[in-house]
Amino acid sequence: MPNYKLTIAYDGRRYNGWQKQPGSTNTIQGKLEEICGRLLNEQVEVVGSGRTDAGVHAIGQVANVKTNSSILPDELLNGLNDHLPKDIRVKNVEKVNDRFHSRLNAVGKHYSYRIDNGRVADLFTRKYSTRVEKPLDVERMRQAAYYLIGEHDFTSFCTNSGKKKSKVRIIYSIDIINVNGKISIDIHGNGFLYNMIRIISGTLIEVGLGKKNPEEVKDILEALDRSKAGITAPSTGLFLVSVDY
Repeated sequence: MPNYKLTIAYDGRRYNGWQKQPGSTNTIQGKLEEICGRLLNEQVEVVGSGRTDAGVHAIGQVANVKTNSSILPDELLNGLNDHLPKDIRVKNVEKVNDRFHSRLNAVGKHYSYRIDNGRVADLFTRKYSTRVEKPLDVERMRQAAYYLIGEHDFTSFCTNSGKKKSKVRIIYSIDIINVNGKISIDIHGNGFLYNMIRIISGTLIEVGLGKKNPEEVKDILEALDRSKAGITAPSTGLFLVSVDY
């Protein structure tokens, strides 16, 4: 059975996240399955590398779909983009091994959280970044981020979605870049828990505002207590950049 790997970009503002939901077709997965099914003339499942929440964007989400059709990759690519809403684009389609699974085979992900901290708000990026009015101390944020790198139990940095599941993850790098008040928090790790990126970003924002000291992040990690970390930053500024295989 042919197996196709899809690389997808989307503007998540008007969708209820990636995962299809009972009684709602207003999800990225739901839209893709609807159009794929129409093109392939069969009911299919589009399997994503992972969920993104309502309002979260993607530059390089990855999914795969198996079909009985022998459609060519370019035909599937063009057909999808001809019929999908304009805020969902399939960037690439390739035929892959039958055993490729976009979620189970993923070994890492790269997210970027984007903040507008310029003196005057940028009206052209306001829908794709989080506005912070007071100046952020980026150096303090970098000092705090240092404590998160490596293998840790990130219970303090996730919305609890089941006590039995391991909360241990590895963060390979956190790069905080500031270009004229446009700040990006780029996080690369082997996997992430529910709301983990947004809670890390919210905590680093609080450090940048002087509400927390950089050294407190070490104590927050060790506490294994969500209430010790910072806010869950808004979904508006979050992008799934790429998935590693």
